[in-house]
Amino acid sequence: MNVPVQRIRRINSNKLNPDGQYVLYWMLACRRTRWNFALQRAAEVSVELGKPLLILEPLDSDYPYASDRLHRFIMQGMADNLRALTGKALTYYPYVEPAPGAGKGLLAALSVQACLVVTDDFPSLFFSRLTRSAGQHLPMRLEAVDGNGLLPMRIADRAFPTAYAFRRFLQKNLPQHLMEWPEDDPLEGLKDSSTLALPGAIIERWPSAAMALQSAGEFQLDKLPVDHHVTPAQIRGGQDAARQRLTEFLDEQLDRYSEDRNHPDREATSGLSPYLHFGHISSHEIFSAIVSREGWTPHDLSLRSDGKRSGWWRMSTDAEAFLDQLITWRELGFNMCCFEPDRCRDYGSLPDWARKTLDDHRHDSRLYCYVLQQFADSQTHDPLWNAAQNQLRREGIMHNYLRMLWGKKIIEWSASPEQALEIMIELNDRYALDGRDPNSYSGIFWCLGRYDRAWGPEREIFGKVRYMSSDNTRRKVKLTRYLEKYR
Repeated sequence: MNVPVQRIRRINSNKLNPDGQYVLYWMLACRRTRWNFALQRAAEVSVELGKPLLILEPLDSDYPYASDRLHRFIMQGMADNLRALTGKALTYYPYVEPAPGAGKGLLAALSVQACLVVTDDFPSLFFSRLTRSAGQHLPMRLEAVDGNGLLPMRIADRAFPTAYAFRRFLQKNLPQHLMEWPEDDPLEGLKDSSTLALPGAIIERWPSAAMALQSAGEFQLDKLPVDHHVTPAQIRGGQDAARQRLTEFLDEQLDRYSEDRNHPDREATSGLSPYLHFGHISSHEIFSAIVSREGWTPHDLSLRSDGKRSGWWRMSTDAEAFLDQLITWRELGFNMCCFEPDRCRDYGSLPDWARKTLDDHRHDSRLYCYVLQQFADSQTHDPLWNAAQNQLRREGIMHNYLRMLWGKKIIEWSASPEQALEIMIELNDRYALDGRDPNSYSGIFWCLGRYDRAWGPEREIFGKVRYMSSDNTRRKVKLTRYLEKYR
């Protein structure tokens, strides 16, 4: 099956260059070799034109919050890609920038001889600006391909205000796209490209990182210009680790997901969000694995589109609960960043009722008030909040339920809601392996009222924004081992 046209977006109006020497895939967000619509599109054109395929996977040193933690996770994924592509009928060119700006000009140099440049359509300001700028300067066509979710992002025509409204839209429109799968192996039809030789001047100026990536995932991070204070996490990056984690989740946790996912001690969450963020695994592959496990077919779908969380898929309760997170909530965040890219991180994007009630209570007295560094160092009076922040700072992850409490308490203990938002984004983007993602911004802004409704009784500081307390959390969820581990 060819890549659906709804997923292909032309960044510029330039024509395809049939006289080029190769098709270039600029791998930015979907850093994987399987279940990848963008890679599939590049391979399709390569076969159509009878031209070799060149994959450029660059890693800059000046992306937002670049650190040892993020760099190693990404580079472990590059090492997996190198192993997967060795011996394939293509050329893989991994590049790790040794100094800020050193990689400038590499894409332009490679595109000179390209027929077409294909990249990933990922809805963040950073990637959007990067692809828009490239489109303005490249002499041939640049296409961005959406491989983010089960529903093509631009099937919608607006940002949805609630999960309920978006779920209704999904239930009405997703069935016709459920059979539009990316190929498991998009490279199967490629012909031999052993004759492809890159100019020596390019290789000399921008040396391939292939040799470094072959060193069993150990890299000299201390020599790279990134933040060395945010140390690597124990979680390994890459598509191999992502598939292993998916298998473990299906075998050990999915059957109790609905009942246990909110209890940190029971460890029933999927742990897949870092891999989804860096494109090491596709939501299509995860969905396919669940479908296979459930023995499900599209004919089992309910015909209704009432926005209810359960019953539509007609799968098990646990599978439906997980799919609501993977599809509804995750793709809702992508929907927001796609249609309101300049506002998805902006305080002014909160619903009117939330901004009004928070403004009405901005001068309420605060029993505790902390600044950014105190939050970062887990120096609050609350052992549970400190434990959650310790997990984030040490491991680059945080339990899903506690992440909501974490955000609510930052609101309560900050001088203003705007300052609370800045602190949440700073801590999340700096330390979290799944930070800087549309889905993580959904979680942060949900704490302030996005995708939610007004709640009563009206409280100090929060007004009508939903409130959460550490004491109530301790009563509701199992935390004994968690607190012991992260105290």
